[in-house]
Amino acid sequence: MRIRGTTAAEIAGSVRDQVASGELAPRSVLPPVRVLAAELGVNRNTVALAYRRLVEAGVAETRGRGGTVIAAVPQLAREGVGVGGDAVDLASGNPDPELLPDILAVAGRGHYRQPLYGVPAVDAGLAEWACADFAEDIEQPFRTLVAHGAVDATERLLNAHLTRGDTVAIEDPCFLASIGTLRLSGYRSAPVQVDGAGMRPDALRAVLEDGARAVVCTPRAHNPTGASLTEERVAGLRAVLADHPQVLVIEDDHFSAVSARPYYRITPPTTARWALVRSVSKFLGPDLRLALVAADAETAVRLEARLSAGTTWVSHLLQHIVRELLLDPGVLELHERAREAYAHRSGLLVDRLHAQGIKVPYRPDGLNVWVELDVDGRSAVEALAQRGWAVRPGYLFVRDPSTHQGAIRVTSSTISEPQAEAFAAELAAVVAELRTTGS
Repeated sequence: MRIRGTTAAEIAGSVRDQVASGELAPRSVLPPVRVLAAELGVNRNTVALAYRRLVEAGVAETRGRGGTVIAAVPQLAREGVGVGGDAVDLASGNPDPELLPDILAVAGRGHYRQPLYGVPAVDAGLAEWACADFAEDIEQPFRTLVAHGAVDATERLLNAHLTRGDTVAIEDPCFLASIGTLRLSGYRSAPVQVDGAGMRPDALRAVLEDGARAVVCTPRAHNPTGASLTEERVAGLRAVLADHPQVLVIEDDHFSAVSARPYYRITPPTTARWALVRSVSKFLGPDLRLALVAADAETAVRLEARLSAGTTWVSHLLQHIVRELLLDPGVLELHERAREAYAHRSGLLVDRLHAQGIKVPYRPDGLNVWVELDVDGRSAVEALAQRGWAVRPGYLFVRDPSTHQGAIRVTSSTISEPQAEAFAAELAAVVAELRTTGS
């Protein structure tokens, strides 16, 4: 390692050159500030500034007493991880395929023309449907755009307003992709405790007063817990956000069409920059990478610049298919069935768990049930796997793996009554064994 330079820019540039050439590999430890300053004959503050610029650029990261190291691409957990063998899959986080519409059956319907460069980025018919849908929940002026799914929309919205190093308030626990998006984009995450009614106002106030510049919130069917905001809870969150009008508020209403709970908006009228994101993958199919976004005028302009026609607009063929599906009476009937089925299945699992003495303190909505145990969650997941059941450990869904150590997430979207009965009994047996062994 031969770092050169006499200014912060030169030192940082020298490190970046060595990273680009492969001389400095990921996780390589950079010299301590005082050591490098002595070697280069410069002030310590110059080296410290160079290291800070490397961190801000995502080239390096600080590890406290571990020093400053070259950053590596984060290894992130993701949904839909395959389950091997004959294990019953209660881990994937997927919707029930039987409750998704036949995409190809409607692809050829309606009026679709091959678009050319320069056409509007949003399908006119889809925009009309989305505006009517959003207008039922948003009382202030908004514009509607289309992004490549909820994760894409959230990332672009954050990038439109924030810079690397900014802090984003997220739910604790939270959606897997939210953790990954923040880490890859160089944002700091500020966990906000979630209970059965969603984000806690006192916890949100604390992170906003500590400098968080954005909030990402799931209003209903929260993944992984299944929590949904209540009207009372929303009033508390709106009161907190009203004191911080400069904060960007993003609501990820991913389960909108099939949620058993009403939508309550946390964004108060005083918030200047906001967006409501409604993706379609949970009820039309994961391969339809599309999200409808309603946002204030300034945010819409910034997002539109990142989704401009001729570069990265969402496929008009996908938009056409989504529009036809959303207007299809048969699909709407399927959504009614899905809403009832998912609510029934998660409730069924909760009831069977309660019968075994395992308490879930609220009725979840969505595809998953979050179970807090008084034993080690990783050990419980491993023991369940040996018994033929695949679930996910709770530590994957939190910024700090040392929290929620006893939690597991169970996907209930396809569970049957016999499976719920058997799983609850197996989990109770596993917990009893782990209590005996002290795990």
